[in-house]
Amino acid sequence: MLSSRARYATRAILDLSLLADQGPIQIADIAERQNIPVKFLQQILVALKMTGFVQSRKGPGGGYLLAMPPRDITLGAVVRAMDGPIAPISCVSVTKFSECGCPNPEVCSLRNAFKDVRNAIANVLDSTTFADLSAKQLANIDEMSRSFDFVI
Repeated sequence: MLSSRARYATRAILDLSLLADQGPIQIADIAERQNIPVKFLQQILVALKMTGFVQSRKGPGGGYLLAMPPRDITLGAVVRAMDGPIAPISCVSVTKFSECGCPNPEVCSLRNAFKDVRNAIANVLDSTTFADLSAKQLANIDEMSRSFDFVI
């Protein structure tokens, strides 16, 4: 399960991706659109800045913007930056492996099942870019607006 920090970070990056051509975006605007507490979002954006996903501009007209194009940011990279490894148990982690204590790890069917879970999650997260998510979001908005287009 993703932490609130990772969920909010992904929403903030999506928000910045949707508005990438508009220049720096103020924290309060992101927080309002994404329903994220401002103080928590400030902490998250600092972490995203330190990990290279966003940059900030000070002064009038300042705010946050993406440090790279949305097509170069994957959902997996942001989740890992906020929460660390995505493995459900430590013995299947690629980056933070540690033994889980099972008596026969070489033949452990639980380990194999959790490895399959890790691989499936990683495949989806690592193949989904914020450009993909932005395009889907805009398509969903367009579709919803067309479904309510009627005259009485």
